[in-house]
Amino acid sequence: MAQATLTPSAGVMSGLPAAPGSGSGMLGEREVVRNTGKQAIVSFLDSQTCYSVLRASGKVVVFDTRIPIQLAFYALVEHDMQAAPLWDPKSCQFVGILTVTDFIDVLRYYRETSSDVLALASRSIADILADEGILSTVLKKNPPRRFASANGEGTGADQHSSFLSVDADANLDRACHLLHDQTMDFLPVMLPSDMRVLATITYTCVLEFLVSNFREQRRLFDDTIYDLGIGTYGEDVVVAYPHQTLHEVLHTLHLHGLSAVPVIDENTKKIRGVYSRSDITFLTKASDAEDAVSNLNLTLDVLMAQQRTDVTTPDALHTCSTRHTLQYVFEYFAQWKFNRLICVDEEERVVGVVSARDLVAYFL
Repeated sequence: MAQATLTPSAGVMSGLPAAPGSGSGMLGEREVVRNTGKQAIVSFLDSQTCYSVLRASGKVVVFDTRIPIQLAFYALVEHDMQAAPLWDPKSCQFVGILTVTDFIDVLRYYRETSSDVLALASRSIADILADEGILSTVLKKNPPRRFASANGEGTGADQHSSFLSVDADANLDRACHLLHDQTMDFLPVMLPSDMRVLATITYTCVLEFLVSNFREQRRLFDDTIYDLGIGTYGEDVVVAYPHQTLHEVLHTLHLHGLSAVPVIDENTKKIRGVYSRSDITFLTKASDAEDAVSNLNLTLDVLMAQQRTDVTTPDALHTCSTRHTLQYVFEYFAQWKFNRLICVDEEERVVGVVSARDLVAYFL
């Protein structure tokens, strides 16, 4: 798989670096600059409305809950969209959000329960979201371990049974806190006057807006991402191996509340690629629903060989080092619009993962 890699200003380290601030005689000044940079973005988020991150032109797909879920999935793929709000014509209100990964998870359920997948073609979105067997298993929400509460409670909003949104004139700070505190990936932006959905905000949207406004202020963001505590490192990093089946990996991603996982070589532990939960390669290769379920038994090495190999997709493999500064990451995001960076050492072994969510959460 092709990948893009940052070139660090101070070289790449093997393993994880020493504790933040060790050996520095300028800790006081660094701390002041660090806090100044963070506060600048906090204030900026508070001063900007959700209108600010909306594109000048775009489209919004809304699904009537009565349509077949299979048809809804094909519509998402056709319009190149990851999620769509759900409208219930009986109650005349929005009732949730459907994502590409939801359909993939439903296929997992049919495989695990040996159900007749051909029946899926006639089941509506409402039918699926009323199925307690599906809701309590494959669609059950698991927050990322890094952002879960200490007692394991507080999984955030369940967007299959409730519709949480933000008004377009609300400030970005509120939108970011809703995304983070409710462990959401998509936040609908509403026009209060007529309850119309204008767009959906994601962490990548917010990060793109921040980078476009702050990428030139180099000195404010000159600490490394590791020193700032941005990302997941060491034993907390979840990985997958090429021999694992897609079903196994998707189960792992769901269990840990992750959207993607680094794929590493079993022997060398070197990075081989990254697999995203929303990857639909196995579906595009299927001739029908039964074939799609069967493809869940394919191994990652087979699937990764069929993936797009360019670095223009947000889920493509992008690597960095723990020595990269937040400013470098800002610059790199401006070029590639990645969803996550995989931190590697000088031997290309995975030591951490930094997502768009991690980057935005640092400023909250």
